[in-house]
Amino acid sequence: MRILMICLMMLASPLLAQDSEPAMTGARMNSILLAIDPEAVQRGITTELTIDDVPIMVIVDEPSDRMRAMVPIRSADGLEPEELQRMMQANFDTALDARYAVAQGRVWGVFIHPLSPLEREQLVSGLIQTVNLARSYGQAYTGGAQHFGGGDSNGIYRDLLEELLKKGEAL
Repeated sequence: MRILMICLMMLASPLLAQDSEPAMTGARMNSILLAIDPEAVQRGITTELTIDDVPIMVIVDEPSDRMRAMVPIRSADGLEPEELQRMMQANFDTALDARYAVAQGRVWGVFIHPLSPLEREQLVSGLIQTVNLARSYGQAYTGGAQHFGGGDSNGIYRDLLEELLKKGEAL
């Protein structure tokens, strides 16, 4: 929880009020990641860190001007069609800037962005959303408190609310 609070404080920093930030580079990103988790470990283009007990791998590909933050969620073995559909629904309306993905036999929470235009606030927000995807998998399937709307999640949440309310009436 302490690291999550540091991330949130970084988002609220007065430095974010600046009109212009320097372009994001691998070195600048690594400095930000080390500020979030002083125990982060960089191995080549990959930095491994932990936010709120959730392991994150951040990969920087400067020649392609891309970055990717990834959180392992579960094995893809035995992934039910309903779970896959729910992840795709969430990718449309509740995952925000992070996404569910399947690769290398695993389900992942990922945040993918062009590197150079990425701002510090976007990076920190993307990391938090990716952690939230992992934590909410199998439940709310959300990157945060907001959602895009217009998708299927509102109906799913409404149905869940009605179901819980009915259970409450029986008590």
